[in-house]
Amino acid sequence: MARRTREQAALTREAMIDAAERVFYEKGVARATLQEIACAAGVTRGAFYWHFKDKSELFHAMLDRVRLPFEELVEAIPQEEWPAGELETIRRAGLLAIKRMEEPRFRRVHGILLHRCEVFGHIDPVAMMREMFAAASAQTLRRFRRAEAAGELRPEIDADMANEQFHFLVRGMVHTWHVESHAFSLSETGGRLIDQWFGSIASGHDTDRDSS
Repeated sequence: MARRTREQAALTREAMIDAAERVFYEKGVARATLQEIACAAGVTRGAFYWHFKDKSELFHAMLDRVRLPFEELVEAIPQEEWPAGELETIRRAGLLAIKRMEEPRFRRVHGILLHRCEVFGHIDPVAMMREMFAAASAQTLRRFRRAEAAGELRPEIDADMANEQFHFLVRGMVHTWHVESHAFSLSETGGRLIDQWFGSIASGHDTDRDSS
């Protein structure tokens, strides 16, 4: 009985986070009320407070479900497709990241962060995005440095430069995709851009041949 109760509580909690995604996306974070979220989840307001202290705690729980730690993306690469070399590992993990961004949950939550959230109580979308960007950048930088040490990068491109370019490229694509209301395929169009960029920084890239 206790196990069933825990499972039911977990399902209720997830239902409230699902409801928050929908209500935040529709109304914005500041204007969405806890009563609206509870109604959308099919629970009472009292049930809400059993699981969450306030809107801020609910918001952070929603955000935690769409974090994409880079090393988890690396581990998700199918074993039969395991890449040779650090650059190829970063490339494949990056492609997997933008593919996941197209999933409804990731699309909604990142859309909320970018366009439907302002500083409110303990919620600061800019600070949250800055923290996520910094964590992702630190993880990829370690792999770009290993790629540089292994001679995988062109001589004029160091690990720090490659890392900055990579994150500017991905962030720019994702932001444009949201601003243009998902008018293009992030995985297809973005995937081509990522492939082209990685080809341009790899040590085997022939710039003279490309310009001819």
